[in-house]
Amino acid sequence: MHIRAVLFDMFDTLVMIEKQHAFYSPAVKSMHTYLVEHGVDVCFSGFRDAYIRERDALYEAADPKMEEPHFNVRVQNTLYSLGFAKEAESNIVQGATDAFCREFMNYTRLDVQAPETLRQLSGKYKLGLVSNFAIPECVQRLLAENGLGNLFDVIVVSGAVNTRKPSPEIFKHALRKLGVKASEAAFVGDTVDADVLGPKKLGMKTVYIERRPQKDLETTRPDQTIKNLSELPAVLLRL
Repeated sequence: MHIRAVLFDMFDTLVMIEKQHAFYSPAVKSMHTYLVEHGVDVCFSGFRDAYIRERDALYEAADPKMEEPHFNVRVQNTLYSLGFAKEAESNIVQGATDAFCREFMNYTRLDVQAPETLRQLSGKYKLGLVSNFAIPECVQRLLAENGLGNLFDVIVVSGAVNTRKPSPEIFKHALRKLGVKASEAAFVGDTVDADVLGPKKLGMKTVYIERRPQKDLETTRPDQTIKNLSELPAVLLRL
């Protein structure tokens, strides 16, 4: 069936995360600095340990159901465990999340081929973004700052809909918004389970972009494999 829509993964597909994900410790430090400046009197090691404990507990509860609570929830739970009762929607929690996001963004860079590739596809296909990330506002900010936001017809981020790839629900959500069937869509991404197995189970075509070695790739069998985004327009014509 003719491809009408192309959906993309975000991180390490369109936007690269640099330095082997070295952002995490500095981002947690930035959160702590913000919170101390706003009256949360706790040492960094105490905050870091509480954050990791609450983050891991949240993952343990959410992962089996492929859910993705907003990052604000883990900040709220961390503060609560330290004796500070703050709601997820409070300014201080949202400010801490924003501090994490801003530091994280320092460790990202736009794939140099992404803008031109997306412009070539825009108008020929409906374009969508489906990303696993607990801070949807951060995804929106990165897209806007890199001039990509207006190229997508739909943007779905796991932290905004509380479901993450490879759950079929996040793909269905994007397909409904685009008004296309799974068989009319192709998904482009760099991760075998989330970006190949997930959309494949729904009947979407899959394009795997090689960013690093991954086991199970041979048995997963994406419909097409590319090494860089510039190959994508020609590859889509073969699906």
